[in-house]
Amino acid sequence: MSDNEIKSARILIVEDEAPIRTLISFACAGAGFEVECTDSAVTAQRIVEENRPDLVLLDYMLPELSGVEWLEKLHADPKTKDLPVIMLTARGSESDRVKGLNAGADDYVVKPFMPRELIARIQAVLRRYRIQSQNRGGTDDVVVCGPLTMNESSFEAKVDDVPLSLSAKEFKLLLVFAKNPERVYSREMLLQLVWDNANVDERTVDVHMLRLRKQLQGTKAENLLQTVRGLGYRAHVE
Repeated sequence: MSDNEIKSARILIVEDEAPIRTLISFACAGAGFEVECTDSAVTAQRIVEENRPDLVLLDYMLPELSGVEWLEKLHADPKTKDLPVIMLTARGSESDRVKGLNAGADDYVVKPFMPRELIARIQAVLRRYRIQSQNRGGTDDVVVCGPLTMNESSFEAKVDDVPLSLSAKEFKLLLVFAKNPERVYSREMLLQLVWDNANVDERTVDVHMLRLRKQLQGTKAENLLQTVRGLGYRAHVE
Protein backbone atom coordinates (compact mmCIF):
# COMPACT_ATOMS: atom_id res chain seq x y z
CA MET A 1 0.00 0.00 0.00
CA SER A 2 1.58 3.28 -1.16
CA ASP A 3 1.22 6.65 0.57
CA ASN A 4 -1.48 7.61 -1.92
CA GLU A 5 -3.30 4.34 -1.30
CA ILE A 6 -3.18 4.96 2.46
CA LYS A 7 -4.72 8.39 1.96
CA SER A 8 -7.59 6.90 -0.05
CA ALA A 9 -7.96 3.64 1.89
CA ARG A 10 -11.37 2.04 2.28
CA ILE A 11 -12.61 2.21 5.88
CA LEU A 12 -15.49 0.16 7.28
CA ILE A 13 -17.16 1.83 10.29
CA VAL A 14 -19.11 -0.54 12.57
CA GLU A 15 -20.89 1.65 15.13
CA ASP A 16 -24.49 1.37 16.38
CA GLU A 17 -24.83 4.96 17.66
CA ALA A 18 -25.94 7.04 14.67
CA PRO A 19 -24.51 10.44 15.79
CA ILE A 20 -21.07 8.92 16.45
CA ARG A 21 -21.21 6.95 13.20
CA THR A 22 -21.99 10.14 11.30
CA LEU A 23 -19.17 12.05 13.01
CA ILE A 24 -16.62 9.35 12.26
CA SER A 25 -17.83 8.99 8.67
CA PHE A 26 -17.55 12.74 8.09
CA ALA A 27 -14.03 12.86 9.57
CA CYS A 28 -12.84 9.89 7.50
CA ALA A 29 -14.36 11.19 4.28
CA GLY A 30 -12.80 14.58 4.94
CA ALA A 31 -9.39 12.90 5.24
CA GLY A 32 -9.85 11.33 1.81
CA PHE A 33 -10.84 7.82 2.87
CA GLU A 34 -13.54 5.83 1.12
CA VAL A 35 -16.14 5.08 3.79
CA GLU A 36 -18.77 2.39 4.35
CA CYS A 37 -20.90 2.18 7.49
CA THR A 38 -23.02 -0.33 9.34
CA ASP A 39 -24.50 -0.64 12.83
CA SER A 40 -24.10 -4.41 13.10
CA ALA A 41 -21.23 -6.90 13.22
CA VAL A 42 -23.44 -9.39 11.38
CA THR A 43 -23.79 -6.98 8.45
CA ALA A 44 -20.11 -6.06 8.72
CA GLN A 45 -19.19 -9.72 8.26
CA ARG A 46 -21.10 -9.82 4.99
CA ILE A 47 -19.45 -6.59 3.82
CA VAL A 48 -15.98 -7.94 4.60
CA GLU A 49 -16.71 -11.15 2.69
CA GLU A 50 -18.03 -9.31 -0.37
CA ASN A 51 -15.57 -6.41 -0.55
CA ARG A 52 -12.79 -6.47 2.04
CA PRO A 53 -11.94 -3.01 3.43
CA ASP A 54 -8.43 -1.78 4.19
CA LEU A 55 -9.27 -1.16 7.86
CA VAL A 56 -12.21 -1.58 10.26
CA LEU A 57 -13.25 0.90 12.96
CA LEU A 58 -15.14 -1.32 15.38
CA ASP A 59 -17.35 -0.40 18.32
CA TYR A 60 -16.83 -2.53 21.43
CA MET A 61 -20.52 -2.88 22.29
CA LEU A 62 -22.83 -3.89 19.42
CA PRO A 63 -26.25 -5.61 19.21
CA GLU A 64 -26.49 -9.32 18.33
CA LEU A 65 -22.72 -9.85 18.23
CA SER A 66 -20.31 -7.69 20.24
CA GLY A 67 -17.29 -6.05 18.68
CA VAL A 68 -14.89 -8.23 20.68
CA GLU A 69 -16.72 -11.43 19.69
CA TRP A 70 -16.67 -10.50 16.01
CA LEU A 71 -13.02 -9.48 16.20
CA GLU A 72 -12.15 -12.91 17.60
CA LYS A 73 -13.98 -14.51 14.66
CA LEU A 74 -12.10 -12.32 12.18
CA HIS A 75 -8.72 -13.27 13.58
CA ALA A 76 -9.62 -16.95 13.75
CA ASP A 77 -10.26 -16.93 9.98
CA PRO A 78 -7.08 -17.20 7.85
CA LYS A 79 -8.71 -14.98 5.21
CA THR A 80 -9.22 -12.06 7.61
CA LYS A 81 -6.69 -12.63 10.39
CA ASP A 82 -4.50 -9.80 9.07
CA LEU A 83 -7.34 -7.30 8.59
CA PRO A 84 -6.41 -4.10 10.52
CA VAL A 85 -8.94 -3.24 13.24
CA ILE A 86 -9.13 -0.22 15.54
CA MET A 87 -11.57 -0.66 18.41
CA LEU A 88 -13.72 2.30 19.48
CA THR A 89 -15.34 2.23 22.88
CA ALA A 90 -16.59 4.14 25.88
CA ARG A 91 -15.21 1.36 28.06
CA GLY A 92 -11.88 2.75 29.21
CA SER A 93 -10.87 0.33 31.97
CA GLU A 94 -7.56 -1.51 31.61
CA SER A 95 -9.29 -4.91 31.69
CA ASP A 96 -11.50 -3.89 28.74
CA ARG A 97 -8.50 -2.57 26.79
CA VAL A 98 -6.59 -5.77 27.41
CA LYS A 99 -9.59 -7.84 26.31
CA GLY A 100 -9.77 -5.88 23.06
CA LEU A 101 -6.03 -6.15 22.45
CA ASN A 102 -6.03 -9.87 23.19
CA ALA A 103 -8.86 -10.32 20.70
CA GLY A 104 -6.59 -8.85 18.03
CA ALA A 105 -7.26 -5.10 17.92
CA ASP A 106 -4.41 -3.07 16.41
CA ASP A 107 -5.34 0.01 18.40
CA TYR A 108 -7.88 1.01 21.04
CA VAL A 109 -9.47 4.47 21.06
CA VAL A 110 -11.61 5.52 24.02
CA LYS A 111 -14.64 7.78 23.47
CA PRO A 112 -14.87 10.72 23.43
CA PHE A 113 -11.97 11.33 21.06
CA MET A 114 -10.86 14.08 18.72
CA PRO A 115 -11.47 13.28 15.02
CA ARG A 116 -7.94 14.40 14.10
CA GLU A 117 -6.49 11.93 16.61
CA LEU A 118 -8.59 9.12 15.15
CA ILE A 119 -7.43 9.93 11.60
CA ALA A 120 -3.81 9.92 12.80
CA ARG A 121 -4.34 6.53 14.45
CA ILE A 122 -5.85 5.13 11.24
CA GLN A 123 -2.93 6.37 9.16
CA ALA A 124 -0.42 4.97 11.66
CA VAL A 125 -1.98 1.49 11.60
CA LEU A 126 -2.14 1.47 7.79
CA ARG A 127 1.49 2.56 7.53
CA ARG A 128 2.53 -0.13 9.99
CA TYR A 129 0.79 -2.81 7.94
CA ARG A 130 2.40 -1.50 4.78
CA ILE A 131 5.89 -1.68 6.30
CA GLN A 132 5.30 -5.17 7.66
CA SER A 133 3.97 -6.32 4.29
CA GLN A 134 7.04 -4.93 2.52
CA ASN A 135 9.47 -6.56 4.91
CA ARG A 136 7.91 -9.92 5.75
CA GLY A 137 8.86 -11.44 2.38
CA GLY A 138 5.74 -13.57 2.32
CA THR A 139 6.06 -14.70 5.95
CA ASP A 140 2.99 -13.89 8.03
CA ASP A 141 4.82 -14.25 11.36
CA VAL A 142 7.33 -11.42 10.82
CA VAL A 143 6.85 -8.14 12.71
CA VAL A 144 8.89 -5.07 11.79
CA CYS A 145 9.23 -2.06 14.10
CA GLY A 146 11.83 0.43 12.88
CA PRO A 147 15.22 -1.35 12.82
CA LEU A 148 13.79 -4.25 14.86
CA THR A 149 12.54 -7.42 13.13
CA MET A 150 10.86 -10.24 15.05
CA ASN A 151 9.78 -13.65 13.78
CA GLU A 152 7.18 -15.34 15.98
CA SER A 153 7.59 -18.75 14.33
CA SER A 154 11.36 -19.01 14.67
CA PHE A 155 11.49 -17.04 17.94
CA GLU A 156 14.11 -14.70 16.47
CA ALA A 157 14.64 -11.00 17.10
CA LYS A 158 17.16 -8.93 15.17
CA VAL A 159 18.26 -5.31 14.90
CA ASP A 160 19.59 -4.70 11.40
CA ASP A 161 20.20 -8.46 11.01
CA VAL A 162 22.15 -8.66 14.29
CA PRO A 163 20.38 -11.25 16.51
CA LEU A 164 19.27 -10.51 20.07
CA SER A 165 19.48 -13.12 22.84
CA LEU A 166 16.12 -12.98 24.59
CA SER A 167 14.35 -15.13 27.15
CA ALA A 168 10.80 -16.28 26.39
CA LYS A 169 9.24 -13.52 28.48
CA GLU A 170 11.58 -10.87 27.08
CA PHE A 171 10.67 -11.94 23.55
CA LYS A 172 6.93 -11.85 24.30
CA LEU A 173 7.24 -8.46 26.02
CA LEU A 174 9.22 -6.93 23.17
CA LEU A 175 6.74 -8.38 20.67
CA VAL A 176 3.86 -6.53 22.38
CA PHE A 177 5.63 -3.22 21.76
CA ALA A 178 6.83 -4.12 18.26
CA LYS A 179 3.31 -4.93 17.11
CA ASN A 180 1.91 -1.65 18.43
CA PRO A 181 4.47 1.18 18.30
CA GLU A 182 3.48 4.46 20.00
CA ARG A 183 0.80 2.74 22.11
CA VAL A 184 1.36 3.23 25.84
CA TYR A 185 1.05 0.16 28.06
CA SER A 186 0.73 0.36 31.84
CA ARG A 187 2.55 -2.19 33.97
CA GLU A 188 -0.79 -3.81 34.83
CA MET A 189 -1.66 -4.25 31.16
CA LEU A 190 1.75 -5.79 30.43
CA LEU A 191 1.35 -8.20 33.34
CA GLN A 192 -1.94 -9.37 31.86
CA LEU A 193 -0.64 -9.61 28.29
CA VAL A 194 2.74 -11.22 28.97
CA TRP A 195 2.44 -12.97 32.32
CA ASP A 196 -1.29 -13.84 32.10
CA ASN A 197 -1.93 -12.41 35.57
CA ALA A 198 0.52 -14.82 37.20
CA ASN A 199 1.43 -14.17 40.82
CA VAL A 200 4.06 -11.53 40.06
CA ASP A 201 4.18 -7.84 40.90
CA GLU A 202 4.70 -4.78 38.71
CA ARG A 203 8.41 -4.69 39.59
CA THR A 204 8.75 -7.75 37.33
CA VAL A 205 7.84 -5.58 34.34
CA ASP A 206 10.46 -2.98 35.26
CA VAL A 207 13.18 -5.64 35.59
CA HIS A 208 12.37 -7.12 32.18
CA MET A 209 12.26 -3.66 30.57
CA LEU A 210 15.71 -2.95 32.01
CA ARG A 211 17.01 -6.21 30.51
CA LEU A 212 15.51 -5.40 27.11
CA ARG A 213 17.09 -1.94 27.11
CA LYS A 214 20.49 -3.47 27.88
CA GLN A 215 20.02 -5.82 24.94
CA LEU A 216 19.22 -2.89 22.64
CA GLN A 217 22.01 -0.65 23.96
CA GLY A 218 24.52 0.24 21.27
CA THR A 219 22.19 -0.75 18.43
CA LYS A 220 20.02 1.40 16.16
CA ALA A 221 17.07 0.41 18.37
CA GLU A 222 18.59 1.59 21.65
CA ASN A 223 15.98 4.36 21.99
CA LEU A 224 13.06 2.19 20.85
CA LEU A 225 11.62 1.54 24.33
CA GLN A 226 10.55 4.64 26.22
CA THR A 227 9.14 5.32 29.68
CA VAL A 228 6.01 7.48 29.71
CA ARG A 229 6.02 9.13 33.11
CA GLY A 230 3.05 8.16 35.26
CA LEU A 231 1.60 5.85 32.60
CA GLY A 232 3.95 3.04 31.60
CA TYR A 233 6.02 2.18 28.53
CA ARG A 234 5.84 2.43 24.76
CA ALA A 235 7.85 1.75 21.62
CA HIS A 236 8.76 4.87 19.66
CA VAL A 237 10.03 4.72 16.10
CA GLU A 238 11.88 7.85 15.02
